Amino acid sequence: MLNELDLQISLERPTATFPRARMRRLRRTENLRVLVRETDLNIADLVYPLFIVHGNDVREEIPSMPDVYHLSLDQLQREIAELTRLNIKGVILFGLPARKDEVGSENFDERGIVQEAIRVCKRVNPEIVVMTDVCMCQYTSHGHCGIVRDGKISNDETLPYLARTAVSHAAAGADIVAPSAMMDGQVDALRRALDANGFDDVAILAYASKFASAFYGPFREAADSPPRFGDRRQYQMDSANAQEALREIALDLAEGADMVMVKPALAYLDIVRLARDTFHVPLATYNVSGEYAMVKAAARNGWIDERKVVLELLTSMKRAGANMILTYHAKQVAHWLGSEPPYTQ
Repeated sequence: MLNELDLQISLERPTATFPRARMRRLRRTENLRVLVRETDLNIADLVYPLFIVHGNDVREEIPSMPDVYHLSLDQLQREIAELTRLNIKGVILFGLPARKDEVGSENFDERGIVQEAIRVCKRVNPEIVVMTDVCMCQYTSHGHCGIVRDGKISNDETLPYLARTAVSHAAAGADIVAPSAMMDGQVDALRRALDANGFDDVAILAYASKFASAFYGPFREAADSPPRFGDRRQYQMDSANAQEALREIALDLAEGADMVMVKPALAYLDIVRLARDTFHVPLATYNVSGEYAMVKAAARNGWIDERKVVLELLTSMKRAGANMILTYHAKQVAHWLGSEPPYTQ
């Protein structure tokens, strides 16, 4: 142990920087912390996912995703009005069809649920950015993201269906289409189809780095989209691979993607950072359903402070390099950020 003399000597012989450099000086008050904060989480960073269903006056809470609802078109109208008041700039739409078949016919029906939902969003707020998920899983009777032949997903046969869906979304008024099926060549197929049909100004947000993840469980309940056989590991990415993620992103950009996404978020923040350091394009990450459900469950049990945890988690995604965050927390965060500093511990 140091005696009194040793302690005095150690204090008289400081390190080369201390005490002149004291990192705590700029942490002393909240206003100081805000002034030097490197990463700010803003309402404008958030995109809110919505699940749209057929029917009237439907607002049904999804059991595994508290405070998230299945909404009919009349309820969607009210939801968009609320999101506009909260200053949330963008939504992404997921539809549940009236019926399913082998090719997901309602997916590209001009009167399909998503196509009608796009029109509702734009009637309520023409300026809101409407993104649409372009996939097949919730529309097909087999629950896979592409056409099934002999128990396997036929990549090339799937591409025209995805392209047709994207064109139908653009025709209904979508600003951004987001292919998520993880079919090779899907971005090229969408870009060619959109341009050929006069929608060259519709942007593509590619789910470029979408991993096969256990964090999607609640979403599959919400979208009624679990595969009826096997799993999706033959086309979604292996969670162990980082360099492959960068290659996927590079390929999608070469095919014409305007923006790219890493999905999920929390277990893949290293991929978000790699993508940000490698590519100079708008980058999204998806704070997926399982991540949301874990926070909600812990908060409802009183184990965590929900507000602090959510803001900390979303700030970590922004700090890792995301320009935008798709999150089911968006409405709550918009309420918090409307009257609170971006993040306080």
